[in-house]
Amino acid sequence: MNRFISYVKVDTQSNRHNEETPTTKGQWDLARKLERELRELGVPSVELNDKCYIIARLPPSPGKEKAPCIGLMAHMDTASDVSGSDVHPRIIRNYDGKAVQLSEQYVLDPAEFPDLADHVDDTIVVTDGSTLLGADDKAGVAEVMTAIHWLISHPELEHGPIDIYFTPDEETGKGMDNFPLQKAKALACYTLDGGKAPEVEAECFNAYAVKAEFFGKVIHIGAARGKFANAVAMAASFIGLLPRSESPEATDGWYGYYCPIEVSGNLDYAWTEVYLRDFSSERMEERAAALKVFADAVEAQFPGGQVKLTVTKQYLNMKQKLDSRPEVLEKLNRAIRTAGCEPVMKPIRGGTDGSRLTEMGIPTPNLFTGGYNYHSRTEWASLSEMSLAVETVVNLVLIWAE
Repeated sequence: MNRFISYVKVDTQSNRHNEETPTTKGQWDLARKLERELRELGVPSVELNDKCYIIARLPPSPGKEKAPCIGLMAHMDTASDVSGSDVHPRIIRNYDGKAVQLSEQYVLDPAEFPDLADHVDDTIVVTDGSTLLGADDKAGVAEVMTAIHWLISHPELEHGPIDIYFTPDEETGKGMDNFPLQKAKALACYTLDGGKAPEVEAECFNAYAVKAEFFGKVIHIGAARGKFANAVAMAASFIGLLPRSESPEATDGWYGYYCPIEVSGNLDYAWTEVYLRDFSSERMEERAAALKVFADAVEAQFPGGQVKLTVTKQYLNMKQKLDSRPEVLEKLNRAIRTAGCEPVMKPIRGGTDGSRLTEMGIPTPNLFTGGYNYHSRTEWASLSEMSLAVETVVNLVLIWAE
């Protein structure tokens, strides 16, 4: 718990508009702290590179040198959706199941967030309502660090080699852009970047970002009849064509969506960025094609105006590659059962650095961390579930060394 509290107080919000890696200086602060702590724990191989990636390696126990190397991964940055600066975590011990007043404006109420009802008598960590908490993914970081500490403190627990990867800028979708893959030795890896215990996520969205640019035709608005194409109105019309029934707030489970993320502009030029998400690659192609139809419709509505679409792949569904290595999930499910729980398989309605690492050749499913309501002022975390995540990781390491 102390590790987690210390980590969330470090401002590591990433910035999707910055092309540098890392996108914010605060991520260096946490990276240097983790580098120092890993060395203090006695991890002999720790490298913090010039792009703010930590690659560390815990050597195998004597006699386990031939055991497969596995990786543990978590990301250091937090989302920019809500402020992550000056976080004031509040620890509630023996939670009584009642609504928690975070601030004058924000309440954490089990009537709205029913998962709270499962945590009566648990210790939970909440925000003060002015910021997010940062459990995404500092809960994962703390769990990896605690598991490594436990293994080092208990040499009787025999394990194979363990890689430790802490990454920047996951929330921007750029977390693996500069990952030093050539230094990774893991044959399989596990991200700790999920939510409710004991969930396991082994498939994710296919994800694309589409930048739609609108080029207007400008003249004095007092003489605009028949001559004017308003780029701001073009952008608004385009966004209005996105199906409301296929938005994030209208879908769940295995249903994909269109989501406008940002919009800006003036009469002459405007732009918006739209996220496309779908578990099916065929359906993703249909979504991209639909945006082209919407763009053509806007050009027809605004004679003289033009629309340009730029499509960028962000990550792909990791299911197919994980299906080809069934032992990776089998061992994880066994580790959870050894901790006394039955794993719950669910899709990630998003992506992780693990989905990118899977594309790069290292199968990497995602494991729960015990965090809830990510990216919001009502974010909270469960101590019992964080402890369960640590126990699962330790079990997993021992199973791979058998």
